[in-house]
Amino acid sequence: MALEESLIDRTAQLLDRARYLNMATVRDGAPWVATLQYAWFADPLHFVFGSSADSRHGADIRSEPRVSGSLFVAEGAEGADFAAVDGAQFTGRCSEIGPEQLGTYYAPFYQAMFPDAEQRAQWRLRPELLRAPAPHRLYRIDVERWWLIDTRRWAEDRIDRRVELPLDAVTQAALSARARPHAVSP
Repeated sequence: MALEESLIDRTAQLLDRARYLNMATVRDGAPWVATLQYAWFADPLHFVFGSSADSRHGADIRSEPRVSGSLFVAEGAEGADFAAVDGAQFTGRCSEIGPEQLGTYYAPFYQAMFPDAEQRAQWRLRPELLRAPAPHRLYRIDVERWWLIDTRRWAEDRIDRRVELPLDAVTQAALSARARPHAVSP
């Protein structure tokens, strides 16, 4: 249980510290990766990001909603201390947030993207610019599986591995308890 609590703590810290995620899509056998700024929400774990509806990944998601991705943080750039590096990989399903749910995600998403009220006022898109036929949308990734870098094993044998954190009800509740206010599920 101590190991799982440690993984939950690392997950919450990583979700709070990473500013971008990489999301991989595929269409007609051709892979694509997009780097996206995101907000995370707990119970169940999911990400929300904004993007152009006609982006490559937007079109990919419409034809195949299964996605995978990663998040990564390192304190400093060059020569980062190994202890300051962390990352995760995930799989899930992605879909456009429709007009019926836009009100639920609009304010928490922009609060997470721009904690400073002046910046938020400057950069957020008005809700009508996130609905068809406007060119932008919010998207939701429902995370189905989650892996962290296995730092414990790396310290022992220097072999790069991942350790899965099951996203069961106990884990989801623990992440929710550690979530920042914007990250609590709407």
